[in-house]
Amino acid sequence: MKLATLTLAATLVTGAAFAAEIAPSDVQFDEYGAVDQSLTGTPGNPEEGEKIMTNRGLGNCVACHEVSALDYAAFQGNVGPSLDGVADRWNEAELRGILVNAKKTYDGTVMPSYYRVDGFVRPGNAYTGKAADDSFGPLLTAQQVEDVVAFLGTLEYEE
Repeated sequence: MKLATLTLAATLVTGAAFAAEIAPSDVQFDEYGAVDQSLTGTPGNPEEGEKIMTNRGLGNCVACHEVSALDYAAFQGNVGPSLDGVADRWNEAELRGILVNAKKTYDGTVMPSYYRVDGFVRPGNAYTGKAADDSFGPLLTAQQVEDVVAFLGTLEYEE
Protein backbone atom coordinates (compact mmCIF):
# COMPACT_ATOMS: atom_id res chain seq x y z
CA MET A 1 0.00 0.00 0.00
CA LYS A 2 2.85 2.36 0.86
CA LEU A 3 4.47 1.79 -2.56
CA ALA A 4 1.17 2.48 -4.34
CA THR A 5 0.74 5.72 -2.39
CA LEU A 6 4.28 6.83 -3.24
CA THR A 7 3.79 5.95 -6.90
CA LEU A 8 0.53 7.88 -7.04
CA ALA A 9 2.12 10.89 -5.35
CA ALA A 10 5.08 10.83 -7.75
CA THR A 11 2.73 10.57 -10.71
CA LEU A 12 0.64 13.50 -9.52
CA VAL A 13 3.70 15.67 -8.90
CA THR A 14 5.49 14.87 -12.16
CA GLY A 15 2.33 14.40 -14.22
CA ALA A 16 1.15 17.94 -13.58
CA ALA A 17 4.05 19.26 -15.65
CA PHE A 18 2.99 17.07 -18.57
CA ALA A 19 -0.77 17.49 -18.33
CA ALA A 20 -1.06 19.57 -21.49
CA GLU A 21 0.13 18.65 -24.96
CA ILE A 22 3.07 20.72 -26.13
CA ALA A 23 2.17 22.80 -29.20
CA PRO A 24 4.54 22.57 -32.17
CA SER A 25 5.67 26.17 -31.69
CA ASP A 26 6.47 25.50 -28.00
CA VAL A 27 8.75 22.49 -28.45
CA GLN A 28 12.12 23.06 -26.75
CA PHE A 29 15.22 21.66 -28.50
CA ASP A 30 18.63 21.30 -26.88
CA GLU A 31 21.76 22.49 -28.68
CA TYR A 32 21.96 19.21 -30.63
CA GLY A 33 18.32 19.11 -31.73
CA ALA A 34 17.07 16.66 -29.08
CA VAL A 35 13.69 17.14 -27.37
CA ASP A 36 13.86 15.88 -23.79
CA GLN A 37 10.25 16.46 -22.80
CA SER A 38 7.48 14.21 -24.02
CA LEU A 39 5.07 16.06 -26.28
CA THR A 40 2.07 14.57 -24.48
CA GLY A 41 3.20 13.20 -21.11
CA THR A 42 1.69 9.90 -22.21
CA PRO A 43 4.00 7.02 -23.14
CA GLY A 44 4.00 6.12 -26.79
CA ASN A 45 2.48 2.89 -28.05
CA PRO A 46 5.02 0.92 -30.14
CA GLU A 47 2.27 -0.98 -32.00
CA GLU A 48 0.66 2.29 -33.09
CA GLY A 49 4.11 3.64 -34.00
CA GLU A 50 4.66 0.68 -36.31
CA LYS A 51 1.35 1.40 -38.04
CA ILE A 52 2.27 5.06 -38.49
CA MET A 53 5.67 4.17 -39.95
CA THR A 54 4.15 1.91 -42.59
CA ASN A 55 0.99 3.88 -43.42
CA ARG A 56 1.22 5.98 -46.59
CA GLY A 57 -1.31 8.45 -45.20
CA LEU A 58 0.64 9.01 -41.99
CA GLY A 59 4.40 8.82 -41.38
CA ASN A 60 5.27 6.43 -44.21
CA CYS A 61 8.83 6.23 -42.85
CA VAL A 62 9.53 3.09 -44.87
CA ALA A 63 9.25 5.11 -48.08
CA CYS A 64 12.74 6.43 -47.30
CA HIS A 65 14.11 4.09 -44.61
CA GLU A 66 14.70 0.36 -44.48
CA VAL A 67 13.53 -1.46 -41.35
CA SER A 68 14.25 -5.21 -41.36
CA ALA A 69 11.73 -5.77 -38.55
CA LEU A 70 9.03 -4.52 -40.94
CA ASP A 71 9.81 -7.12 -43.60
CA TYR A 72 6.11 -7.23 -44.55
CA ALA A 73 6.31 -3.60 -45.72
CA ALA A 74 7.07 -3.77 -49.44
CA PHE A 75 9.26 -1.31 -51.32
CA GLN A 76 11.26 0.05 -48.41
CA GLY A 77 13.42 3.01 -49.25
CA ASN A 78 17.12 3.71 -49.22
CA VAL A 79 17.09 7.52 -49.29
CA GLY A 80 17.52 7.73 -45.51
CA PRO A 81 19.68 5.54 -43.31
CA SER A 82 18.51 2.10 -42.25
CA LEU A 83 16.59 2.24 -38.99
CA ASP A 84 17.85 -1.16 -37.90
CA GLY A 85 19.48 -0.67 -34.51
CA VAL A 86 18.29 2.95 -34.28
CA ALA A 87 17.63 2.55 -30.53
CA ASP A 88 21.31 1.74 -30.07
CA ARG A 89 22.40 4.88 -31.93
CA TRP A 90 20.05 7.54 -30.53
CA ASN A 91 18.23 7.99 -27.26
CA GLU A 92 14.54 8.83 -26.90
CA ALA A 93 15.10 12.61 -26.78
CA GLU A 94 17.25 12.52 -29.92
CA LEU A 95 14.72 10.39 -31.80
CA ARG A 96 11.90 12.74 -30.75
CA GLY A 97 13.91 15.76 -31.93
CA ILE A 98 14.63 14.16 -35.30
CA LEU A 99 10.93 13.38 -35.80
CA VAL A 100 9.76 16.81 -34.69
CA ASN A 101 12.22 18.72 -36.89
CA ALA A 102 15.14 16.77 -38.37
CA LYS A 103 16.69 19.99 -39.67
CA LYS A 104 17.65 20.90 -36.09
CA THR A 105 19.96 17.85 -36.04
CA TYR A 106 20.79 17.46 -39.74
CA ASP A 107 20.83 20.78 -41.56
CA GLY A 108 19.85 20.27 -45.18
CA THR A 109 18.16 16.90 -44.69
CA VAL A 110 15.22 16.03 -46.91
CA MET A 111 13.43 14.30 -44.03
CA PRO A 112 10.06 15.92 -43.31
CA SER A 113 9.53 17.77 -40.05
CA TYR A 114 6.64 15.80 -38.63
CA TYR A 115 5.67 18.19 -35.81
CA ARG A 116 6.44 21.60 -37.21
CA VAL A 117 3.97 24.17 -38.47
CA ASP A 118 5.90 27.32 -39.34
CA GLY A 119 8.95 28.58 -41.17
CA PHE A 120 8.28 26.59 -44.33
CA VAL A 121 8.87 27.87 -47.80
CA ARG A 122 5.90 26.45 -49.66
CA PRO A 123 5.24 26.56 -53.38
CA GLY A 124 3.20 29.60 -54.27
CA ASN A 125 2.87 32.89 -52.46
CA ALA A 126 -0.53 31.93 -51.07
CA TYR A 127 1.07 29.20 -48.92
CA THR A 128 4.50 30.51 -47.87
CA GLY A 129 4.65 31.37 -44.19
CA LYS A 130 1.28 29.85 -43.34
CA ALA A 131 1.06 28.37 -39.85
CA ALA A 132 -1.21 25.91 -38.05
CA ASP A 133 -3.90 28.53 -37.45
CA ASP A 134 -4.10 28.86 -41.23
CA SER A 135 -5.17 25.17 -41.47
CA PHE A 136 -1.66 23.81 -41.98
CA GLY A 137 -1.23 21.54 -38.98
CA PRO A 138 1.71 19.23 -38.33
CA LEU A 139 2.07 16.04 -40.35
CA LEU A 140 1.70 13.92 -37.19
CA THR A 141 -0.03 14.63 -33.90
CA ALA A 142 1.99 14.86 -30.70
CA GLN A 143 0.81 11.39 -29.65
CA GLN A 144 1.69 9.93 -33.05
CA VAL A 145 5.23 11.29 -32.65
CA GLU A 146 5.43 9.65 -29.22
CA ASP A 147 4.12 6.38 -30.70
CA VAL A 148 6.79 6.38 -33.42
CA VAL A 149 9.49 7.18 -30.84
CA ALA A 150 8.25 4.20 -28.78
CA PHE A 151 8.45 1.91 -31.81
CA LEU A 152 11.89 3.16 -32.79
CA GLY A 153 12.98 2.46 -29.22
CA THR A 154 12.35 -1.24 -29.88
CA LEU A 155 14.73 -1.36 -32.86
CA GLU A 156 17.93 -2.59 -31.26
CA TYR A 157 20.66 -4.62 -32.92
CA GLU A 158 20.25 -8.31 -32.27
CA GLU A 159 23.08 -9.93 -30.38
